[in-house]
Formats: sequence, C-alpha cells, structure tokens
Amino acid sequence: MVRIRNLHFGYSRKRPLFQNLNLTLERGHIYGLLGKNGAGKSTLLKNIVGLAFPQAGTCEVLGQPAGKRLPAVLADLFFLPEEVYVPAVTAANFVAHTAGFYPKFDHQALNHYLSEFEVPNEAVLNKLSFGQQKKFMIAFALAANTSLLVLDEPTNGLDIPSKVQFRKIVASALTEERCVVVSTHQVRDLDSLIDSVLVLHGQRVVLNADLGELAERLRFASVSEPDETALYSESSLLGSHVIQPNRGGVPGRVDLELLFNALVSEAPALTEYLTQTQFSHEPVL
Repeated sequence: MVRIRNLHFGYSRKRPLFQNLNLTLERGHIYGLLGKNGAGKSTLLKNIVGLAFPQAGTCEVLGQPAGKRLPAVLADLFFLPEEVYVPAVTAANFVAHTAGFYPKFDHQALNHYLSEFEVPNEAVLNKLSFGQQKKFMIAFALAANTSLLVLDEPTNGLDIPSKVQFRKIVASALTEERCVVVSTHQVRDLDSLIDSVLVLHGQRVVLNADLGELAERLRFASVSEPDETALYSESSLLGSHVIQPNRGGVPGRVDLELLFNALVSEAPALTEYLTQTQFSHEPVL
C-alpha cells in the first residue's frame, strides 16, 4: 500500500527532518502515528499523499510515486489535514459536487456517519462550529471509501463524546482492503482504535509494530518499586509504572503513553530488547 525507502526530507537542506526513513504500511490495518511536536508527523503524511517531495529516496503509494499524484491514485486516497476548510454550501450540496471524484463513495454510509455524529445534512457548512465541521469532513472522508485514508490530528476540536464516536466509527469502517493512518499527539485518543503503532523520533520511524505482538512481548504494570527486570520506569504518586519483558507470554493491555515516553527518551534497555525482538512490521529501532 505505502512503501518508503531511504527517504531524506527537510524544509532546509541544512536542517534535515528525515534521514534514511523507511516505512511499509499494509492494507487491513489502522496505524496510529505518534511523535513529539515538531517530529514531522504532518510532513511525513504530506510525503505519503504527494504534497511534499523527498530530496532523496522513494515514496510509493498503490505502486506509484506519491509525488506524481496520478488521477487513479488520488481517486483511491483521501487526506484530511488537521485544519479543515469548508465552503459556504450545505452538506448535501458539497456531497453532490465532490463525491463524484471518488468512484467507491458510499452515500448510505455517509448518512449513517452524519447521524452518528449528529451533523445536520441541510446545514451550511461554514456556519457550523469547528467541531461540527471536523465531524462532517471525517464522515465524508470515511464515506469516500478509498483504499488509503490519512487523517492528521482528526480529534483536535472534538469534545469527549465525539472522540468516543470517532473511535467507534473509524473502527467500523476498516476492511481488509483499506489502510487507515491516524496521526495524533493525544496518545489516549487512539486507545481501542488502532491495531498497529508507528513512532516517529530522531528523523526516522523508530517503531512500526502490531499491538498484539507488543502485548505478547511486553508487560505494562504498576509496582511499588521497579526491579532489575524493568526495561523502563516512570515514577508516580503510588509507585512506578514499568515496562518489562512479558515472560509469561499472556497478552495484556499496551500502555501507549508509557511506551511512547520510553521510546522518545531512548531508554537503552527497551531499545536493546526491541531491537532483538522480531515483529511482523518494520522497522523496529
């Protein structure tokens, strides 16, 4: 679906944002893209959808160079940026003039998503609140039914009930033929939604792993005092939160926030453990 090899990119050649970045994304997954502010999450997404161009290396989408933005690729790709723009037309009018660009657009699904989000179909879009505009565009993006769906910070501007609805709706829209990429700096917004996690740090993707495999190999726990088995630990009011090797092999819950903190702090024990661990995705540290 998406294949990036040895990508170099920077808005200034003196300050590269990515160096030798490699990434493979497959159909049938919802990927969560995590990274600190300034790590380049939005820029990576723009490279994937052909709105930014690598200085070296390759980025292919659906077997074609992303930067060429071929009509056949654009008809099967939808990118929703963090800041949405909506014209001064009704939702129905927007759909009538825009849905035709997407051959697999599902009008019935759109009506269902709008109903779930409580967005009126007859409303003039630019008169809606920012949160309502965002929900309309998320619904439209899902209804476009493209093979690749890229969402940049989609939960920004949504209230808590809408975030819950967002997770349910996106999860229900996944099929074996679709690949969904969701970037966010709000790690908890991805809980119970994604099945694979990407972490962008230090000019490259340092983790691309299936959550199920992480749950089998790592144990996330709260303890009074971390012992020598801890690959990473964080102090809390009630003790410490730790990441340990999962010796028992019984999968548990992956604490995405703790894992992210460990990776961006470059915890040496965790880095070494993950480097030695085989995952179905690539790369891992």
